Amino acid sequence: MKSERRRTAKGDGKGAAAYVLEDQIGHLLRRAHQRATAIFLAELGEAHRLTPTQFAALVKLRDLGEQSQNELGRLTAMDPATIQGVIGRLVARRLIERSGDPSDRRRAKLRLTARGRDLVDRLIPLGFRVSAVTLHPLSMRERERFLSLLERLARADGA
Repeated sequence: MKSERRRTAKGDGKGAAAYVLEDQIGHLLRRAHQRATAIFLAELGEAHRLTPTQFAALVKLRDLGEQSQNELGRLTAMDPATIQGVIGRLVARRLIERSGDPSDRRRAKLRLTARGRDLVDRLIPLGFRVSAVTLHPLSMRERERFLSLLERLARADGA
């Protein structure tokens, strides 16, 4: 039934009956994202009070060192409002700290605190586990292909 439905959904694009929500890329990506987020929260988010976006910010600061808030937002694909909230919560938890940028007084630099570095270093193995559990339904070959295609889609707009 599902393969028949997919053939119909791909159809010739004529008529509203050919459109099946459950077969559309946006819907499928959202469902996959919901699953990945639920796995993240179960594996490390709830115990450590971190969201996937907060974890991403911590990992990027660990990888690249001190960054401006705008640059960190670009590196983690977060809009300005989202990164501002993420940074505010991480600063409040003393996982990152702000300092002035000597070359531009309007800009603040962000860096991990020792507490933040310790936390992210302890959580990296769990991050790998989140990926493994999320991709578990796929064979190793399917995982590689899926991630390659997903990366192409993610970078298609030049990001």
